[in-house]
Amino acid sequence: MSRSVLQPSQQKLAEKLTILNDRGVGMLTRLYNIKKQQLAQLQKEKSEILKNLALYYFTFVDVMEFKDHVCELLNTIDVCQVFFDITVNFDLTKNYLDLIITYTTLMILLSRIEERKAIIGLYNYAHEMTHGASDREYPRLGQMIVDYENPLKKMMEEFVPHSKSLSDALISLQMVYPRRNLSADQWRNAQLLSLISAPSTMLNPAQSDTMPCEYLSLDAMEKWIIFGFILCHGILNTDATALNLWKLALQSSSCLSLFRDEVFHIHKAAEDLFVNIRGYNKRINDIRECKEAAVSHAGSMHRERRKFLRSALKELATVLSDQPGLLGPKALFVFMALSFARDEIIWLLRHADNMPKKSADDFIDKHIAELIFYMEELRAHVRKYGPVMQRYYVQYLSGFDAVVLNELVQNLSVCPEDESIIMSSFVNTMTSLSVKQVEDGEVFDFRGMRLDWFRLQAYTSVSKASLSLADHRELGKMMNTIIFHTKMVDSLVEMLVETSDLSIFCFYSRAFEKMFQQCLELPSQSRYSIAFPLLCTHFMSCTHELCPEERHHIGDRSLSLCNMFLDEMAKQARNLITDICTEQCTLSDQLLPKHCAKTISQAVNKKSKKQTGKKGEPEREKPGVESMRKNRLVVTNLDKLHTALSELCFSINYVPNMVVWEHTFTPREYLTSHLEIRFTKSIVGMTMYNQATQEIAKPSELLTSQTQHLDSHGEPTITSLYTNWYLETLLRQVSNGHIAYFPAMKAFVNLPTENELTFNAEEYSDISEMRSLSELLGPYGMKFLSESLMWHISSQVAELKKLVVENVDVLTQMRTSFDKPDQMAALFKRLSSVDSVLKRMTIIGVILSFRSLAQEALRDVLSYHIPFLVSSIEDFKDHIPRETDMKVAMNVYELSSAAGLPCEIDPALVVALSSQKSENISPEEEYKIACLLMVFVAVSLPTLASNVMSQYSPAIEGHCNNIHCLAKAINQIAAALFTIHKGSIEDRLKEFLALASSSLLKIGQETDKTTTRNRESVYLLLDMIVQESPFLTMDLLESCFPYVLLRNAYHAVYKQSVTSSA
Repeated sequence: MSRSVLQPSQQKLAEKLTILNDRGVGMLTRLYNIKKQQLAQLQKEKSEILKNLALYYFTFVDVMEFKDHVCELLNTIDVCQVFFDITVNFDLTKNYLDLIITYTTLMILLSRIEERKAIIGLYNYAHEMTHGASDREYPRLGQMIVDYENPLKKMMEEFVPHSKSLSDALISLQMVYPRRNLSADQWRNAQLLSLISAPSTMLNPAQSDTMPCEYLSLDAMEKWIIFGFILCHGILNTDATALNLWKLALQSSSCLSLFRDEVFHIHKAAEDLFVNIRGYNKRINDIRECKEAAVSHAGSMHRERRKFLRSALKELATVLSDQPGLLGPKALFVFMALSFARDEIIWLLRHADNMPKKSADDFIDKHIAELIFYMEELRAHVRKYGPVMQRYYVQYLSGFDAVVLNELVQNLSVCPEDESIIMSSFVNTMTSLSVKQVEDGEVFDFRGMRLDWFRLQAYTSVSKASLSLADHRELGKMMNTIIFHTKMVDSLVEMLVETSDLSIFCFYSRAFEKMFQQCLELPSQSRYSIAFPLLCTHFMSCTHELCPEERHHIGDRSLSLCNMFLDEMAKQARNLITDICTEQCTLSDQLLPKHCAKTISQAVNKKSKKQTGKKGEPEREKPGVESMRKNRLVVTNLDKLHTALSELCFSINYVPNMVVWEHTFTPREYLTSHLEIRFTKSIVGMTMYNQATQEIAKPSELLTSQTQHLDSHGEPTITSLYTNWYLETLLRQVSNGHIAYFPAMKAFVNLPTENELTFNAEEYSDISEMRSLSELLGPYGMKFLSESLMWHISSQVAELKKLVVENVDVLTQMRTSFDKPDQMAALFKRLSSVDSVLKRMTIIGVILSFRSLAQEALRDVLSYHIPFLVSSIEDFKDHIPRETDMKVAMNVYELSSAAGLPCEIDPALVVALSSQKSENISPEEEYKIACLLMVFVAVSLPTLASNVMSQYSPAIEGHCNNIHCLAKAINQIAAALFTIHKGSIEDRLKEFLALASSSLLKIGQETDKTTTRNRESVYLLLDMIVQESPFLTMDLLESCFPYVLLRNAYHAVYKQSVTSSA
């Protein structure tokens, strides 16, 4: 090989290692996804096979090309005789070992894809059929698949020429790995990670000759050692240091994580590889001994480590939350703590899923949530106080590191021009830093400086380098420290991912959910349950740009898990609150009067010296005894519930929100939502509504606020329940003749009937109950009630219009013949459905009477709560000029109606009837039907006199069959209809009065006692209609109907009432 080829600057070792390591992770991601997917059902068409298998096939081709590049680079490294030492040229050694492990993992994962041969065979067959020739990569790809059937065996042969470089790199771990792989007792004795163990040195910066090795992943080191020494196994027989490292790693774990949830069972695999090699019996015995040690002791050792780390991280997080300034000098401790904890959690995760049968308890950690929580707390401190750390390390780099590095460079005996330029640029970059840059929010970027140092390591680590890093270890150690300091300024987020990323939980969903459930079940751990949703924020960091198709899948998984965890936490808190309420109700029930009866009885008996109770009967505890504590250790059930709730609320309230895959979650909203649902259901449950018996609690018994007819989840509210009950139960019984409206009492009252009703109508409709209903439902709820009532009225009006259409010709003639008695009598006989018209109008009147009660109650309630606003609305309504446009007037009426004020024209009724306009009928025809409806009602009134129930009762100021409600129905229906059709309400009511009085005067001349039995009671309807109407006057009535008849009618009904009472 020529000199130019060997020149290190031309080999670009640093660049190749960086690119190949990143590409290797991308290839692993793609292979992992191929392995996890089932081979899709393929159609027989060649084009479909090519299309469906192209991604898989070319992934295998990419793996082959990656393998070629790795082999080429490893050969170049061997030729250059690169010096590796993790404590000196850290980046070079780490990237070299990472590349070998990535390559090994890739080939193992490839061999685990069962359909790999079928995929490339099918693809190539389809390619041949389509293009007439095999794919050009197929022969080499097929050979690679066959060669790497047993990947480690093949690679052991392949790595023989690389053994020297690989073993040197691995043996450089002899100081680093054993120091990291200590027991919890050794950590405790050394007071590892403690800031308060030596108060005098608290402000001193945490220093080490091997800064980046301190937070290096233990998991990564074990993979390097185990796979590395399998590939260059010859060194195990000749170097005791190598053998000790390998045995120590074998004793620490039963399996290694290949990639995500793919694991490698190390002892069996190593034994199978060595069993066929002559002279390796001793190594096989070593493996078996290490396996026994791992099974027996590794679980307990790691359990104790986690126990130590819980307390160490808690102390660290507590001190740093109080004194965040310590994040500057003690940043190394933070990242060490995160890395140690991350390694232990990942170890537990993979072993719990692949645990040996023995000592299963060592692989179940109910306190894992606490450790994860303190990790998240440290991560939050780093993110929150990033500027504090930047400020510290900017000063450190410019004031100390630049000076020391400059001295080291000046003292170098030999320093070639290229190396000198790079190191001078380091010094200049650091010297130019200032605190003002941090204060101005300037974005720092030292990636170029770190890559230059990586290049410099490659230049100075090859054999025959002018400046050999092996001879200037101090320079390497100093630069490693400086690189750590630069990361504290510009790469804090990347450092958090490097040392504490737990996105692996994404691939252990079942274990993840089980840990969460254990956390919620253990009261002492529930305060840490927020750690699980927070872990979902890590998941997207495991994605890679070479496999973009999995981003959506992993993102969805992170969202669903986060949502599930927060939902479960909120449910748990809701259940605790419900249990506390139940306990409080139980305590409250102890104060009920019935419970004191026994105490009073005992006191009376004691006074009279009677012995009634049985001897030895335990004395009943008095209310309040639970509050008397003899000592602090006595804990009641209520205490436990309060403690559990406060712990869980701490967790829910720990963060205001969290961002998972560009979605923001607010934990408190989950609790609010669940409490709202539970509270709504509780309130609705308090109505004690029984659909079978139509029973419901009185409004006064349930006075709170729930005003929409459906809650946010579509469930019925008390507004809906009460509206339905009043419409379907109370008012329906009025229509059936079991209940009457008593104007004198302003209530609906049960009538004596054969079948007694299950409820007393007066108890649900009197003034106090209607006010309670208004308080309960509020203005919005009462508006919904009104709209529901109007819907029923509109359906009745629709039926009335149909009856008018059936009799349209007769009614048209009667409208113009009211002064011709004989003709009217003849026409009346031709009318059909007279009783139906009156019955429907009566139902409308009853509904309007109930609405009047509801509106009056609403007005009373609002007048109490907002008197000034109500009086303003009332004043506004009372002073609408007569010439005001009807649309404007209706807006005022709508406002007034919402406040419970009575209006000349009911806006809700107008809206309900407006929606009935038929498309097939012209406006003129609609107007005519409305006029004829009033005619129909007017000429039908005399028939009421023959009804036994039409008798007027002065005591109730009405009729038992509710015909007194016709007055309200006639006035309000006329006002609404003629507002819609833009007719004159006054003129139409005058016409009605003329027709009605003419018809009623005729029955005065009747001699048949049956048809006139309640004539006087029906006469009074005319007076009620005029009294109710804002458009009619008594003078007008006098001109149509002699007042003397009304006076005599009143005299007759009162006299009849006195006679009946006697």
